[in-house]
Amino acid sequence: MKSRKNCYVKSSQLSEAKFRELVKYFSADLTATQIAQLSNINRNTINRYLRLIRHRIVEQSEAQCSFFGVVEVDESWFGARRVKGKRGRGAFGKTTVFGIYERQGQVYTEIVPNCSKATLQGIIRGKVNIDSVVNSDGWRGYNGLVDIGYGHFRVEHSRDEFARGPVHINGIEGFWGYAKVRLAKFRGMHPQTFLLHLKETEFRYNMRNKNIGRHILKICRKNPLN
Repeated sequence: MKSRKNCYVKSSQLSEAKFRELVKYFSADLTATQIAQLSNINRNTINRYLRLIRHRIVEQSEAQCSFFGVVEVDESWFGARRVKGKRGRGAFGKTTVFGIYERQGQVYTEIVPNCSKATLQGIIRGKVNIDSVVNSDGWRGYNGLVDIGYGHFRVEHSRDEFARGPVHINGIEGFWGYAKVRLAKFRGMHPQTFLLHLKETEFRYNMRNKNIGRHILKICRKNPLN
């Protein structure tokens, strides 16, 4: 059967109208099952296109420019409950995610192998402009940010301090709350799948005051899905 023209997907049997419909439902944060029921498109086909869209979202996230001004940094853990008897930063068996939040701006997340100074500050140096002011908690992984040129202020959660005037990390912690509520509906994910859903959550948060569907169509028109 001859392919119908679709400027958003290369060699697609799906019409542009059907793809736009899929994107509309995706933008409303419906599940693949719900989209299949509403669009009358096979669920496997839906999953394939959603996976491709999420890969485009990951690519866009990685291409973000530097963060400026006052930024907040923090780590969080996703996955199964903490295993009893395991101590240390984070939780055994969970996926560790590092986040950067630009006040009044966007958030960036990255799965990390650990919360060491080398790991966290390597990401900060790559994503945060050196003239920025960094707000963090008291974790030792942030020691030395001033020495490399950043302004740096801390809130000491270990002393029940959560804000000191403009010094806080409420923005990034708000994002963690949003992310955990949204991702809980997937009830466990493979690590590779988790990355796609994490980045989609980041994307949705960053686009919270914009037209998500229109932006996705723009991305796919500029760089059609394969």
